[in-house]
Amino acid sequence: MGVSVVVTSGKGGVGKSTVALGMGRALAQKGRRVLLVDCDAGLRSLDRMTGAEENLVFDISDVVFGRCAPAEAIYPCGEGEGLFLLPAPSAGENMIRPAVMRKLVPLLKRYYDYVFLDSPAGVGGGFRSAACAADRALVVCSPDPVCVRNAVAAKELLIKLGIEDKRLVINRFNGPLFGATGAYNDLDGVIDAAGVRLFGVVPDDTLLAAAFLRGKRAPAASSAMKALCRMAGRLEGEAVPIPDTF
Repeated sequence: MGVSVVVTSGKGGVGKSTVALGMGRALAQKGRRVLLVDCDAGLRSLDRMTGAEENLVFDISDVVFGRCAPAEAIYPCGEGEGLFLLPAPSAGENMIRPAVMRKLVPLLKRYYDYVFLDSPAGVGGGFRSAACAADRALVVCSPDPVCVRNAVAAKELLIKLGIEDKRLVINRFNGPLFGATGAYNDLDGVIDAAGVRLFGVVPDDTLLAAAFLRGKRAPAASSAMKALCRMAGRLEGEAVPIPDTF
């Protein structure tokens, strides 16, 4: 039985899909079978980011409503990579209800080592659908007060859903910008304000952003991808230290 991980934030534009995809790719490179489930009905992005966009015929709503078998709506992301995608519906009204997700996700976990649930922005019904069947949660935020405030809101809702294993991912970290903003003295201030234990810090990296927007793998020189690979190791239980400097 695999592990389900919801990647959320409470706010849009902080890089949830990037974190989900990057960690999925890193775990697949370790030989794990990984399924990405795009839960953002109407605003899906993982099909484009994984390069699977042109192959899509079915999505998760087709599985739920019996229009296809689950295997027909799951698409490989690259040749022999071990990474797969279950795309979100193209129409927002086809969002899958939490009660259905509670039945579907355990079935998917039988066939994959990791199931990453990419949550939509906000803390409404889409958030609950993505999070309700998760074993663990990664709360993604950039190191600014607005994102941190939204991360706190997401954390509180995760607690209400009974998800005890929550970790913070500080994404798109830019040292000079962080210092110039002066909102926090250091990253410890961000962690304390969010109230979630730190899992990793991902630096701002145009190499990774450009590659994923083209549906390509991140280049070897990508500092963000290296950080996501370290996080994948931590998810596997490896003793991978978080760097002291960024």
